[in-house]
Amino acid sequence: MLDIQRLNTATLDFWPRLEALTAWEGVADNAVLGTVREILAQVRARGDDALLEYTHRFDRLDVAQAADLEIPTERWQQALSTISAERRMALEIAAARIRAYAERQKLDSWSFTEADGTVLGQQVTPLDRVGLYVPGGKAAYPSSVLMNAIPAKVAGVPEIVMVAPAPGGELNELVLAAAAVAGVDRVFTLGGAQAVAALAYGTSTVPRVDKIVGPGNVYVAAAKRQVFGAVGIDMIAGPSEILVVCDGLTDPDWIAMDLFSQAEHDEDAQPILISPDAAFLDRVQEAIDRLLPGMERREIIAAALTRRAALIQTLDLAEAARVVNVVAPEHLELSVAKPEELLPLIRHAGAIFMGRYTAEALGDYCAGPNHVLPTSRTARFSSPLGVYDFQKRTSLIHCSPAGAATLGRTASILARGEGLTAHARSAEHRLPE
Repeated sequence: MLDIQRLNTATLDFWPRLEALTAWEGVADNAVLGTVREILAQVRARGDDALLEYTHRFDRLDVAQAADLEIPTERWQQALSTISAERRMALEIAAARIRAYAERQKLDSWSFTEADGTVLGQQVTPLDRVGLYVPGGKAAYPSSVLMNAIPAKVAGVPEIVMVAPAPGGELNELVLAAAAVAGVDRVFTLGGAQAVAALAYGTSTVPRVDKIVGPGNVYVAAAKRQVFGAVGIDMIAGPSEILVVCDGLTDPDWIAMDLFSQAEHDEDAQPILISPDAAFLDRVQEAIDRLLPGMERREIIAAALTRRAALIQTLDLAEAARVVNVVAPEHLELSVAKPEELLPLIRHAGAIFMGRYTAEALGDYCAGPNHVLPTSRTARFSSPLGVYDFQKRTSLIHCSPAGAATLGRTASILARGEGLTAHARSAEHRLPE
């Protein structure tokens, strides 16, 4: 039997144990931070020359000149035309659903006119250029291309620059095809901290962007954290998480496989099951032990289940919701008879999958909502990636003469109260004699 931690809310030490279980520092060690700092500095100072050196060292890719790092548009269009018809259709269906959902998120400019003629409003504009990092390590992620690029295009971003490592020169055909489907504008075979540096600071070959999105390993995450301020970033993502709340009436095999679906990402992934039914937790444990040997990524799944997983018994579903709000999971499945009744109790979760038939995996690929979600309890204060992450909001103020007089007097009083007399006099100059 796989050794999965069992917790019970009835025990005195439950909340401290839950805190310890869900804690994730996500901080790179000093060696990683030092390496990343050096890479960023070198790319910023030496541009393309540094990119070529690091690409040779880390990706075992010899490129004669920096221009050869860019993959021509014809190459990704070729990938789209040569992948199987089944895979192309799946990409296009997923893209259409993601686009349809994103269209509903788009913010529009607005304004209103006050009684004295003063106009106040907000102008919404897209970012000029966005960088998309696509991992190339333990797995390839064409779905991430769709989830990051399509909302940016819906927002109206004119140019999306994608970087993806090609270790040993190997290009992933499905990732390239996804770039074509999503409307990516340029693609470079770059990875690691050096790719983040190129996007953040720009080189002669790689254009500087305004925001960097997309997941990556510890070096990529550390690089994104260090360049924040020079550019925007989406988030610093931790390991994948799934929390399933079940009333004990769903097929245990379904629940076991749902837990596997996130555990197979990474040894540090966190699968958690909560149920008031102790016997059901036992049945899921049995299903896990029976199904695991047949999984292609069983070693990774087993590591995640023994390191950071838990089967948690609660008094009832209301108490389960309380635990959910403390964990603030990336993915939450409400595998219960009436999920809509439990939903009002949930305050913190990245995405909520409602009902027994809604597997979290559907959200990863094609349901429509974005799969880039807050992890490591950050769902308490942040939201899924969306169109709004690629739009800026600018305040608009247009004073009429009457408005300048009314607001000027108020501003003058407040400014003098702060001792900022130039502010006050600036407002007073526009007051009627």
